[in-house]
Amino acid sequence: MEEERVSKLMARRGLCSRREAEQYMAEGRVRVNGNLITEQGTKVPVDAKITLDQAGLQRLTIALNKPLGYVSNLPQENYPEAKELILPENRFDKGPPVDPKSLHVVGRLDVNSKGLILFSSDGRVAKKIIGPDSEVEKEYIVRFLDPIPEGVIQKLRFGLKLDGKPLKRALVKRAGDRALTIVLREGRNRQIRRMCELVGLRVSSLKRVRIGNIQLGSLPVGQWMVVK
Repeated sequence: MEEERVSKLMARRGLCSRREAEQYMAEGRVRVNGNLITEQGTKVPVDAKITLDQAGLQRLTIALNKPLGYVSNLPQENYPEAKELILPENRFDKGPPVDPKSLHVVGRLDVNSKGLILFSSDGRVAKKIIGPDSEVEKEYIVRFLDPIPEGVIQKLRFGLKLDGKPLKRALVKRAGDRALTIVLREGRNRQIRRMCELVGLRVSSLKRVRIGNIQLGSLPVGQWMVVK
């Protein structure tokens, strides 16, 4: 019978992320067919019954208004990580401190882009938003150095390819002479910037303002809040 790592099975079933699964195994919270599993590399049948002890688990998701100059999660020389802003004094909605070590970024935002970014300790949230089958919308306001020719808007909506693969249909609306609102249902690497390059548009600023039903709203730059 086909076997698979317990952590990968748990992530695929939406129980948690693979990293969280490894942590829970180390804490003695994972059982497979009733047997306690503590070794991270353990493989089990793909149809095995997996149970997770929920006692003491904290599932938390926060929204941060990322400033320019911060990286999402991949350390780069001379650039700080956005997670470093998750400090008690930066909490917008007021409440107890949060341990950023338990949080993982959900959806990248490059160092030259700003706006809404999510961090979560709940693997189910990550799977819903950035999983391979995700249809969750991400909305951006994009500004350009030059006026936008009318003909390129339709090209951005549908028909472009990146890395040889067609893009899903995007919602693109004019937001001014040099600005567009773009809504995506996927998240290729630097997707919007690369789309704009393909149609000859030069981006001057890119800001994410919504992920699913979570709005950036009036959250100040550099501050964060818990998502209910």
